[in-house]
Amino acid sequence: MSDPKFAQSARSNLLAPVLIAFLLLGIALALVLRYTPHKVADIAIVHTAVYPAHTVFKSETILVGRDRSQDDLYVLVTVTVTDRLNLPIFLKDFTGTLVTADGEEVAGTAAQKGELDNLYTTFPALRPLASAPLLRETLISPNNSESGMVLLHFPVAAETWNRRRSAALNIDLYHQGPMSVTIPQDSKASFAKSGESTNQE
Repeated sequence: MSDPKFAQSARSNLLAPVLIAFLLLGIALALVLRYTPHKVADIAIVHTAVYPAHTVFKSETILVGRDRSQDDLYVLVTVTVTDRLNLPIFLKDFTGTLVTADGEEVAGTAAQKGELDNLYTTFPALRPLASAPLLRETLISPNNSESGMVLLHFPVAAETWNRRRSAALNIDLYHQGPMSVTIPQDSKASFAKSGESTNQE
């Protein structure tokens, strides 16, 4: 007696669809890599001005040596940012980085738009060095550029800046992360342009 034979449904061959899917995925990735720029943005420093300020805090006491002093250094960086993506980019924040002659890293902060007038009032010599600011939250369209000034503050003396190893302006972008550009080494602080103010404690 022969064994009964059951009709079996023919199984479809899955190898061909899988190969086609991988081929299409490879083509899609190649197209993305081909037409997506490898650089998010170009950052170029157009102009740099450096202003060292020395502030003496006068004490009301008659004791000798009670006066305190403070050194601040302001770096006015005029920069152009060009969007190299096929998507708009958004400027989130600005900071500075200073590496001293001893290798110490000093963080710098960038003035907010609302702080500029107060700084110009406190240090009038800053205003002639300044230009229209590059603002946080600025949107830059693909292949377009935005220019403006970023006013960085470092809590250092002019000599520390002039003997530095390096300095950089850092620009944080929404969605694309941070980028930085080196501030030219020939950007020096001059005591002839420095400002000294006296405050009462």
